[in-house]
Amino acid sequence: MFGSMVAEAWSALIANRLRSSLTMLGMIIGVAAVILMLAIGSGVQAYIEKSISALGSNLLIVNSGAARSGGGFSQGGGTAPTLTLDDADAIARLPGVIAAAPQSGFASQVVAGPANWLTQVSTSTPAWFQVQDWFPDEGRPFTEMENRQAARVAVLGRKVADELFGANDPLGQQIRVRGITFTVIGILPTRGQGIGGANRDDTIVLPLTASQRLVQGGGTFRRSIRTISLSVETPEDLEPTEEAIAQLLRRRHRLGPSQVDDFTITNITAVGDTFKETTGAISLLLGAIGGISLVVGGIGIMNIMLVSVTERTREIGIRMAIGASRAAVRLQFLLEALMLSLVGCLAGVAFGAGIAVIAGKFLPFATVISPASIIVSFAISAGIGIFFGWYPANQAAKLSPIEALRS
Repeated sequence: MFGSMVAEAWSALIANRLRSSLTMLGMIIGVAAVILMLAIGSGVQAYIEKSISALGSNLLIVNSGAARSGGGFSQGGGTAPTLTLDDADAIARLPGVIAAAPQSGFASQVVAGPANWLTQVSTSTPAWFQVQDWFPDEGRPFTEMENRQAARVAVLGRKVADELFGANDPLGQQIRVRGITFTVIGILPTRGQGIGGANRDDTIVLPLTASQRLVQGGGTFRRSIRTISLSVETPEDLEPTEEAIAQLLRRRHRLGPSQVDDFTITNITAVGDTFKETTGAISLLLGAIGGISLVVGGIGIMNIMLVSVTERTREIGIRMAIGASRAAVRLQFLLEALMLSLVGCLAGVAFGAGIAVIAGKFLPFATVISPASIIVSFAISAGIGIFFGWYPANQAAKLSPIEALRS
């Protein structure tokens, strides 16, 4: 019996194709908007999570200069860095710290034979590879001995290696940075884009000592640095370590109780979590806005079902006259409303998923269509179909058979 009622409901919808299609349009647009917005939001969250993990695990960054209200940091009264290599060594000895890497960087044209490429140069110690959790997959990183001796060695990102050497093997080849020759000893594996869309593979890594003595001028080794990156053992160690670093640096820099910090500590994991929470809230808000179309679509279903009840009053009377119960009549019209809603939802899911896939081709991140969003869309659509279809179905069930036959 139930199967025949479903078949009759489908026949009633097919009999009025144009009206049914226009009625479902609100559901299609609403579901497509929800699927698209959630796919974009999930894609942004996955992109941020990937970018954060690419920076290294459980990462803290200490910068020279006090924090500013605008979100950056200033160098205080002068331009000289406030951090030193001794600060990095002291931080590395704190409990829970796996490694601490003093670091600086600059943009430079890098030359290899006839080829040249403008890239970002990172200068650090061997601890950099451990902090970043980014070791060469070809060749090797430079050693602590090479760093102390200011050895002229370099590790290239994959993008730089491809631009300078193409299909040739870069290992053992010579490059020049600001006129100084370095030997390529390692190639970093591909990392892709980082936060802000920068290509992390477009970089080279030099020993800090060699960079300061040979490239950054003066010939004398300066112990002042601008940044210290460090990794800790577990995510739970991040906040205690951050507090310990602040106390350590204030003590080492002899800062009084009334003096502000001359350094800034950034918890990369916390920044990433904030970004993910923000994008998650925005995607839910956009999904809720798209859900308004679902309500509009539900109102459309109710309107068209009321028209259908009016048009089919005689049919209802005949059904009840030959023995159909009020519950059966109510169920018949409820099934038609539910079918309108679910078919519209199915078309909306296909439409929204298609747009999301196409959008992912043009956005800097891939959209993520989660099964949960599809299941929720179907559940909401079914609920809307039942909710907005109940009143018309109930009106049909309340009709008097005699009055219905007379109409």
